[in-house]
Amino acid sequence: MERRRWLQAAVLMCLLLLCSGRELKDEPAPVYNSTLAKTLAEYTSAVYTTDLSQLFTWTCEKCNDLTQGFEMIELIIDVQNCLEAYVGFASDMNAIVVAFRGTQENSIQNWIEDLFWKQLDFDYPGMAEAKVHSGFYSAYHNTTLRDGVINGIQKTMEAYGNVPIMVTGHSMGASMASFCALDLIVNYGLKDVTLLTFGQPRIGNAVFASHFKKYLPNAIRVTNEHDIVPHLPPYYHYFPQKTYHHFPREVWVHNVGLDSLVYPIEQICDDSGEDPACSRSVSGNSVQDHLHYLGISMHSESRGSCRIVTDGNMLRYKIGAPDGTIILSKQPGLSVDQQLSAL
Repeated sequence: MERRRWLQAAVLMCLLLLCSGRELKDEPAPVYNSTLAKTLAEYTSAVYTTDLSQLFTWTCEKCNDLTQGFEMIELIIDVQNCLEAYVGFASDMNAIVVAFRGTQENSIQNWIEDLFWKQLDFDYPGMAEAKVHSGFYSAYHNTTLRDGVINGIQKTMEAYGNVPIMVTGHSMGASMASFCALDLIVNYGLKDVTLLTFGQPRIGNAVFASHFKKYLPNAIRVTNEHDIVPHLPPYYHYFPQKTYHHFPREVWVHNVGLDSLVYPIEQICDDSGEDPACSRSVSGNSVQDHLHYLGISMHSESRGSCRIVTDGNMLRYKIGAPDGTIILSKQPGLSVDQQLSAL
């Protein structure tokens, strides 16, 4: 019995070395910080809070632990399209955090069908032949989210200086986060932009992925076990120019081991975006794996609708916005009580 346990331990050690060390032989591994990933996962989880009052004042159940002390600046809710994002300042990281919520309308199973939409020509300068997912592109560029996010970033920078920007999101929110990070660099000339997403679907073709890599070489997409969404829209190996293609770099979180000796690892994948040894090595057949990342819940308390709740006092923070949009905004450096007393 003891010999069997030693054998299992030896096999587990070999698996860990194989998964964590394979890439080091090929090229230097990119910077992946597990603590930062867990922190941004908590920021991403918080955006699923239904009660806008708790989210805006950062008093929600998910607004603690590694995100404690975060200062919310701008909260944008496009009610018509069931989209949401927020911008704020994390003093412990001296950084702006931008988080996008994943889809909340209907169920995961239903909206997965929408991931098969056709591609759209990408109109960014110098990116000929790049094509992107029309729905994800439009969710960021053709709704009120983009203006609200940019306004929040500018307002926060005016107060705290040219600090780093960390953009994150889960599921469809990860897609919008990716377009946002690229937008900030290409169209607004910002340099210090970090992108780290969770459970992201493919958003463009191989040409787009190649351009994306040039502008955001250290972007990280965290995938989890058999999560179905990173496998969509499908990747067709025989149509490299037309198929959807992930941009690098993936970090695949999964368990390795035998029997009771199971150990979770964060495997850093190659720079192709489609490493066959990472999440593509397993079937993407789990919705449950999509709803939890790094031990953190990634879904709303009220699944199945775009329901939101807010205190009447919060509407005093509302600023002018198009129909169907709620924007709660405050001046950086002021607490909620200070701003309410100044109104």
